[in-house]
Amino acid sequence: MDAFDPSRRQVLKGSAAAMAIGAMGSLGALYSRQALAAHDPTRLAPIPSRYGPLAPVADRSTGLPLLQLPRGFSYRSFGWSGDRMDDGQPCPDRHDGMAVVSVRPGRRRPHGGGAERFRPHGPEYVLIRNHERGAASPIQAPGMYDTGDLGGGQHAGGGTTTLSYRNGEWGSLEPSLGGTLVNCAGGPTPWGTWLSCEEIKSDAVSSTGRKHGYVFEVDPRSERTSGRPLIGLGRFSHEAVAIDPRTGIVYLTEDDRNKAGLYRFIPNDRAGRYGSLEHGGRLQAARVRGRRNADLTVASIGTEYALEWVDVPDPDLDSIAAPAGYPDISAGETLSGTFAQAWSEGALRMSRGEGIWYSYGKMFIVDTSTGVDAQGRKGRGNGAVWVLDLASQRLRALFVSGNQLAAHNPDNISVSARGGVILCEDGGESPDEYGPGARLIGLTRAGESFYFAKNNVALTSQQIADAGKTVPEGDYRDTEFCGACWDPFARTLFVNMQTPGITVAITGPWERGPL
Repeated sequence: MDAFDPSRRQVLKGSAAAMAIGAMGSLGALYSRQALAAHDPTRLAPIPSRYGPLAPVADRSTGLPLLQLPRGFSYRSFGWSGDRMDDGQPCPDRHDGMAVVSVRPGRRRPHGGGAERFRPHGPEYVLIRNHERGAASPIQAPGMYDTGDLGGGQHAGGGTTTLSYRNGEWGSLEPSLGGTLVNCAGGPTPWGTWLSCEEIKSDAVSSTGRKHGYVFEVDPRSERTSGRPLIGLGRFSHEAVAIDPRTGIVYLTEDDRNKAGLYRFIPNDRAGRYGSLEHGGRLQAARVRGRRNADLTVASIGTEYALEWVDVPDPDLDSIAAPAGYPDISAGETLSGTFAQAWSEGALRMSRGEGIWYSYGKMFIVDTSTGVDAQGRKGRGNGAVWVLDLASQRLRALFVSGNQLAAHNPDNISVSARGGVILCEDGGESPDEYGPGARLIGLTRAGESFYFAKNNVALTSQQIADAGKTVPEGDYRDTEFCGACWDPFARTLFVNMQTPGITVAITGPWERGPL
């Protein structure tokens, strides 16, 4: 289809909507409840960490004990909410997804004693960081999408900032994308840019005629960022994306409880450069081979499915009200147009698809609420990590948490160059032997969880003033970790605490354990 032909687009919208509604009217006949067999395993507790026990560690920038870490690890904070960016704007809050997208080469610089004497000047890492903000004061950035009124004088306050880090020291901090909404996660591209995802499902239109729920590409050179949405990647409650570098295919997750698909986008332009995804392609949804509308909201370790993919005819279709009989939600609840079309073709559903990360021919995929709660409600458990083998297209449950001690709603995920898996927990304060505080959870190669860090941010007004910060006083230990990512050599782990909005760079003896 020519994406720029309005008449053909409108015909497709109508036919796609009719197809989705008609097929969904018979959901009762299509849906078969997946029971959790009594012998199927989940993880009920963590294993002892090879890095050792956790204890409060002082931030090398402020002196505040923001994290609990194992012995030998240290960190330096940067880019707090309210800090002045390079252009004088205050740094926005609600830090979320993030990645190292570019490495600027090191060089040698003069080191006293004349021009003939030099010392190494290491590589500079460029990170792009999301800000999961709704209606708020807009981030004024080179790439602006929607500058219109959302209603009542409200404006789109989400977007991205770009940070640099070299030789253990933080450097620049600048805005890069603005005029977007609820930029949750996203993912890096193999060609060195960032895909920022709007986690919002809405058909509302601003005063400039802009809709939301898209993916945007952000260049590490902020001035090159266009602010144009990648409409072909779908309009739904996006969480994260990851790209198979061998094929250029983009894999995407959807965070919409018990009505979340797993998608991929096959681009027309495989050149792999900034802007190439704007040239369109095919959006597809995952379907379990031989099983219509497979339910993955409850799983057990080792559960495995063979996947195939079905086309989503209109990635920009408006949302659809769920008919009576839709599993585990009330009639009339909103389904994204993307998911409605996928489901009508027999696609699978997850509970809440969140983090996704590519590593060595595999996609690591997080469903943050796989399982059941105490009332037996599906899709309200403690979460799981799936691994999709891209060669065989087989999806397998590597880790399923059956208890908050093992993991409490993991969200963002990252895999180091050594193959170490780290999960950002989004399950509240998660009390354990180290007290309250959200955790960074590591996974072993066998899918066993262990604790690597705990959020220890509890700040008095005096501490904040002494550190030269402007965040509100409060106990933030129950707020989520976000955006964990590694430098290419797996020497530094970068991560955010979403509230009050702090980014840290963690270094230490990684070789002691599996990360």
